[in-house]
Amino acid sequence: MKTNAVRILDKLSVSYQLREYDVDPSDLSAEAVAAKVGMAPSQTYKTLVCKGDKTGYHFAIIAGDRELDLKVLAAAARDRSCSLVPLKEVQPLTGYIRGGVTVLGAKKAFGAYIDAAALAWPSISVSGGMRGLQIIIAPGDYVSATGATPVPELGRLPA
Repeated sequence: MKTNAVRILDKLSVSYQLREYDVDPSDLSAEAVAAKVGMAPSQTYKTLVCKGDKTGYHFAIIAGDRELDLKVLAAAARDRSCSLVPLKEVQPLTGYIRGGVTVLGAKKAFGAYIDAAALAWPSISVSGGMRGLQIIIAPGDYVSATGATPVPELGRLPA
């Protein structure tokens, strides 16, 4: 399946694999997606859309088994505070629906921040730009393709 995200990777000559999976609209969690594509939740990355109080919108890419540390994101983005964007605003801002959000091919180029722990994996899974499609990619290639800034401890284990 050729989504805008996949076309961008092709144009950049980045190596990747695609994994399709059956979508359960009642469970779009990263943990469920990880199980369906055969990867650990800590290796399956979700893309969240956030807004900083000074610098505007950002993408935060964290492992599926983690929660976003908004204070860490704010510091990395040079904001005093950041908040998650309400779900109803995600599609108008990015062009993607929940479960399909990716930095690649988004309607607008927002700053992107990825948990630095991703770089320890040989490959990670990220959304392919639609529900039911994941891209398996080397984290360094993903960072290069998206311009994402690695940030230590951007994601934290749930309390």
